[in-house]
Amino acid sequence: MQKLKEHSDILCSKEDPENHYSSWMADNNISLGTAHFNWRKTANSPHWGAKMWFSWQWMLLLASLAVPTASSRTREWAHHGAAMFADLTPKEMNAVRDYLHSCSELGLTLARDKSLKKNSILLIELYVPRKHEALRALDRGQAKPSRQARVLVQFGNQAMPNVTEYAVGPLPFPRSYQVKTFKGARPVRFESRPISAVEYEHLTGVLEKVGAKANKILQESTGFTYGNCSNRCLTFSDIAPRGLAPGERRSWIMLQKFVEGYFIHPVGFEVLINHKDLDHEKWTVEKVWYNGQYFDSVEELVEKYEKGTINKLKLPEHDEEDLFSTYIPRGHMNTPTNIHGAKLVEPQGRRFQVDGNFVEYAGWSFAYRVRSSAGLQIFDLRFNGERIAYEIALQEAIAFYSGDTPAAMQTKYIDAGWAMGTSDYELSPGIDCPEIAHFVDLYHYYDTDKPVRYKNALCIFEMTTALPLRRHFNNNFQGGFNFYGGLENHVLVIRTTSTVYNYDYIWDFVFYQNGVMESRVSATGYIHATFFTENGLNYGTRVYNYVLGNLHTHLIHYKVDLDIAGRDNSFETIDLKYVNFTNPWSPGHSIVQSKLHRTQHETERSAAFRFGKKFPKYLHFYNPNQNNKWGHKKGYRIQYNSHANSVLPRGWREENGITWSRYPLAVTRHKDNEVTSSSIYTQNDPWEPVVSFEEFIRNNENIVNQDLVAWVTVGFLHIPHSEDIPNTATPGNSVGFFLRPFNFFDEDPSLASRSTVIVRPDEKGQPKVQRWTPEVVGHCVSDKPFFYNGTYAGV
Repeated sequence: MQKLKEHSDILCSKEDPENHYSSWMADNNISLGTAHFNWRKTANSPHWGAKMWFSWQWMLLLASLAVPTASSRTREWAHHGAAMFADLTPKEMNAVRDYLHSCSELGLTLARDKSLKKNSILLIELYVPRKHEALRALDRGQAKPSRQARVLVQFGNQAMPNVTEYAVGPLPFPRSYQVKTFKGARPVRFESRPISAVEYEHLTGVLEKVGAKANKILQESTGFTYGNCSNRCLTFSDIAPRGLAPGERRSWIMLQKFVEGYFIHPVGFEVLINHKDLDHEKWTVEKVWYNGQYFDSVEELVEKYEKGTINKLKLPEHDEEDLFSTYIPRGHMNTPTNIHGAKLVEPQGRRFQVDGNFVEYAGWSFAYRVRSSAGLQIFDLRFNGERIAYEIALQEAIAFYSGDTPAAMQTKYIDAGWAMGTSDYELSPGIDCPEIAHFVDLYHYYDTDKPVRYKNALCIFEMTTALPLRRHFNNNFQGGFNFYGGLENHVLVIRTTSTVYNYDYIWDFVFYQNGVMESRVSATGYIHATFFTENGLNYGTRVYNYVLGNLHTHLIHYKVDLDIAGRDNSFETIDLKYVNFTNPWSPGHSIVQSKLHRTQHETERSAAFRFGKKFPKYLHFYNPNQNNKWGHKKGYRIQYNSHANSVLPRGWREENGITWSRYPLAVTRHKDNEVTSSSIYTQNDPWEPVVSFEEFIRNNENIVNQDLVAWVTVGFLHIPHSEDIPNTATPGNSVGFFLRPFNFFDEDPSLASRSTVIVRPDEKGQPKVQRWTPEVVGHCVSDKPFFYNGTYAGV
């Protein structure tokens, strides 16, 4: 009503209506484009009349009122659609489990049943709707597609065991299931399934039999035994892939001292167990490695050890006071211990909103989920209501090792195969996340018979980077200044972790006030270490008396489904090339300078950049049909923070399962059947994987003015060193990429931030501070005591 009254006052005034409305429109950030042009043309015509005047005024009024309405509607639709991407609730998981168990034709039994020859559920997670279905809800406010679950069922109790995937729905009351296949309808070999808790129990049984035969050797060599032990026990780590060819299931297992930080306590004893048969009583030990020597059986080792015909091992006596692998502080540091360090606080409360899985902050909005197999994803990423990306999702993390022991030679970890999304254990306030963070519990259904709650496994928080977003000191070169301007850099962070046995990955999506988004992973945790041999120095660094830290390469793979000002996007790279021309103001001289060199990439193959080749500086995704105010195509670019390289030669055995690792960047057209670049099965069958990324680009489709997906690979080489003891630290071990606006906006959108401070000298030369937010004096820290539980359990 107030707006209507203001318009009425304008209609009754004697002022020039065009000038008045131009001013009013500018104040209210309204533009009518051609309607404003027609105003001048019509007002000067001889047929102009009062009726047309008032009609135009009402049109202007309705248009102006529609601006906030459209913005509100966009936000409402984003909020409305976010639930499509929300992870399944425990209630939904239980409903899916109960429904499938009621389907007698499936013959399901409990996952934790001790038999391996059974039909059981391995995984239940959200089945994400197809993009065009989701966009109807996100962009038009239409009904959301029915929620469905993705279910992996292990069919071991049949003539031809296999793993079958289903879409089950509708939720929350499922009543049907449908088989879902991979591209090319590839079947999933039963041997490629992830290893289960029950299978580990049976492996432990085999190791106990090994221990019963070899414990004398282990006791004399290490002071520890496997099984039948008290406080000097051995444990193990198993190595993947589990074999050398498709259809195998043979695992090298490395024994370690079961002490705190056992990952860096190998004892020089490794065994190869064949556990393919579904009758665990038929499992066999195929090889034994002891102190650099190979044996065909435990019995052969024992016989030759007793005869004294082999090189025997004798480790130093274990010292309980040696803190080598623990977090217990030692050494000297000058930092006072009676006062705390700096803390992050929110002196006037929280500035971001979280509603379920929908998050809003400083112009940003997005939905998130944590996929059980691969981890953190965000959907429908918008800035000021405009979508930047439909999906940004972690796909895979690998760590390929080198070494001198059989376990080290075989270690090629492909972490989605260990369900790294379910490894998001509890986050510690004040260490893993600030105390003021918003913590979220996560639920997974993996290798279990009921949902498991992971308390405080995700956190969201705002922080200052302690670096200005921008600043300038304008020197007057007379001992003073003309003005100073600065803007504090606040960002929003959404974080989770994956602790895949020894390694911890910290996954961050970071949102800046200027429309920049950063994806970052920081590596920490224990190194993967093997028993030291002299030849091992070719593959790493000695970090303890008998421990080698093995060199390895980490690669992280992301899917980045960009929708820059719409779905119709194109891709170009921008580099520089030298030009040499005659100096126009001094013809006797030449000028050499850099010139922009743009390359339009029209096909998928041309946009697949190989490691080892020259990589362009600017990777520019833009909408050919949308310009900013200055006539430039609205775009975003991907900027790398990475020093990755390939891990195996092209086409070499295990490399077939990670063909995405050939490319720091590949660009494809969006396809509903190209949802992920890897799978939970790749770890145990990388030789003939059910998902082959190379096939995504093999058809070499046109990528001009299309719905594009960028596949981004980042990573780093890690040569362990003594400072990795006890743990690898995060500084220098963070990699990722930025999404940066490139002519998407007309100016820096962080100008909307009221946290700017400007200082100018007044008439007397005294500094005059101008600010748009209240000054905060005095800060406080949470009075909640530190608490950490660390447990996760079924619900």
